[in-house]
Amino acid sequence: MKRLMLLVMLVSTCSLVCAQQQVAAEKLVKEGIQLHDKGDYDGAIKKYDAALILDEANLLALAEKALSLLTEKKFDESVKVCKIAIRNHPGEAQLTTIYLTYGNALDELKQTDKALSIYDDGIKKFPTFYQLYFNKAITLERLQKHDEALICLQKSASLKPNHPSSHNLIGRIQFDKNQRIQSLMALCRFMTLEPMTDRAKENLKSIQILMKGNVEKTGDKSISINVDPATLANPKENSFTTQELILSAAAALDNDSKYANKTTVEQFIRKFDNVCASLKENKATNSGFYWDYYAPYFIEMKDKQMIETFAYVSFASADMKDVAAWLNSHTADIQKFFDWSKAYAWTKI
Repeated sequence: MKRLMLLVMLVSTCSLVCAQQQVAAEKLVKEGIQLHDKGDYDGAIKKYDAALILDEANLLALAEKALSLLTEKKFDESVKVCKIAIRNHPGEAQLTTIYLTYGNALDELKQTDKALSIYDDGIKKFPTFYQLYFNKAITLERLQKHDEALICLQKSASLKPNHPSSHNLIGRIQFDKNQRIQSLMALCRFMTLEPMTDRAKENLKSIQILMKGNVEKTGDKSISINVDPATLANPKENSFTTQELILSAAAALDNDSKYANKTTVEQFIRKFDNVCASLKENKATNSGFYWDYYAPYFIEMKDKQMIETFAYVSFASADMKDVAAWLNSHTADIQKFFDWSKAYAWTKI
């Protein structure tokens, strides 16, 4: 009986010590995260190592250590920590960040095939985690595999509609591919999420280029509309030939006496409204990611008469007095727009 009581006491004592060590380890991890956020990565790593001495199975300590090593560009060491975490914690939800760090570290080591393999492994285990698709897209884009990158970005945008970087990269890739309407919709969606950043300023320049359509001014009173034969092809999915032509026709009127004195934003509103009207008219007979995912958002925007508000929000980063004046005097409309956009039910692709 005494031996049994002694055994119970020993087990209880061990359990208490383990619990205390876990609490102390968690405290050290929190301190490490604070140091990381301040830019003291060496200090953070020391905290994580101390936590792992107390609790060698602490997954958060491993994940944060791997991230700090990655940030310090100690990519080989980061990979080693990621391998330990995956080996010792199979199936745990917190491994999502480990797979991200692991893939990033391999990418930085120029081991792109291995990086893609790690992202694929992560996606198999966590198919609804948007950032794995996004990071895979970054790697594919570096390899100039634009179409494959777009497939991943479409998935990340679908899983996380409010992720600005997914829309940004879709828009940039499609801009380079001269896919005007696809790029325009993605960049415009980005502007609803991040209208005042440096990226917004750059994307606004691209949007203004896209809004010129295929129109080229050839003289004081003459223009030409250059139609790329490739846009006249009739693919089964994601064809925007009609919208391309409508945008070009609307852009051709920019210098017409009826519109010549309009502001830049007013010109944008007129042309974008025409594009959205065409999207609505042709939605039922078209398909593909851009028709199924982006088009309904802009169709509803038009139906709710919010294109004007959207336009001024999109030009918020521009140094234009008329834009600033409009924004200052339409705070209720702006709030209504963002409330609608935030609540919008995006299609899952």
